[in-house]
Amino acid sequence: MTELGKLVQSIKEESKRKQYDPYKPAAYWSEDDRFLGKPGKAFVAILRTSGCTWNKRSGCTMCGYFNDSVDGGVDEESLNSQLDFLLSKYNNEAIIKIFTSGSFLDDKEITPRIQFNLLKAFANKKSVRKISIESRPEFIKRDRIKDLVEIVGDKKLEVSIGLESANDDILRYSINKGISFKNYLKAAFMLREEDTLIKTYILIKPPFLGEYDSIEDSIKTVRKVKDVTDTISINPVSIHKNTLVEYLWNRGEYRAPWLWSVVYILKKSKEIAPNLDIKCDVTGGGRRRGAHNCGKCDRAVLDAIHRFSIEQDVSILDNLNCKCREIWRRYVDIERFSYGLLPCEAYDNGC
Repeated sequence: MTELGKLVQSIKEESKRKQYDPYKPAAYWSEDDRFLGKPGKAFVAILRTSGCTWNKRSGCTMCGYFNDSVDGGVDEESLNSQLDFLLSKYNNEAIIKIFTSGSFLDDKEITPRIQFNLLKAFANKKSVRKISIESRPEFIKRDRIKDLVEIVGDKKLEVSIGLESANDDILRYSINKGISFKNYLKAAFMLREEDTLIKTYILIKPPFLGEYDSIEDSIKTVRKVKDVTDTISINPVSIHKNTLVEYLWNRGEYRAPWLWSVVYILKKSKEIAPNLDIKCDVTGGGRRRGAHNCGKCDRAVLDAIHRFSIEQDVSILDNLNCKCREIWRRYVDIERFSYGLLPCEAYDNGC
């Protein structure tokens, strides 16, 4: 394990974890989304599982989803109970999005039988048109994808991959992702061959990157994946509990991304990849732990980001303004020519 991985693990080991009911999902809700170029409704389900295998071995610097997992594992009976509960809450949404604390395709987290049961249960719903799952690339195997594509039948299967960055140094020394860009490409090309939709997550501002470098890395990553993926999801870091990012934040050494950075990246991404769906769901937006500006303009900017994600109309982002936008511009410019990161206090009061 790398020194960074050891630090990530030591922070988690000191945390106090809640005990959860393995027979109930972590969360569910209905939200706006897009499919085949049109707005639609999505049913989002977060399964309560044993958690991410990579997290048990090392873990990503910004990810706190392990906080929602169940120690000791979740058996098939419990997962079937979660499925029954979710089916009772389903309300004819056209899109199904299934998340876990790790990877849907990790057999240690969700057995193949439960994977099949989940997809089959929702694929049998007449109103469903797309089922979306997510996985780390090492669990994406051709035979399993073939089986799942057959199960969903005339519905579309989408597999989301958390690439975060196409820069291997950032993946290793900033995110501790445990994968390389080549790992992502291998999985994505195989999914393409199996006629599966691909969504790629790109991270804004992992630790040890300033605002300027993070903007540049996100845009470079968009350029490198635009011909491989169907959808790009731009994800600004939110500060999860018991993570390295929270550790740095508590020491005044990290600030969540500016919403102005998100807006800039979305506009550039749509310019680079006009035929792709470019989305952004700002977790914790407008709060200190999530992407934010000065506080006065946050709600308007967040609403515009949401509208753009659904409508894909860049003009929605064109008329946003606030006095703090100039402050953001100045500090991004300063970071271009400074050595190291600016202190957190330089950005705003209390970060």
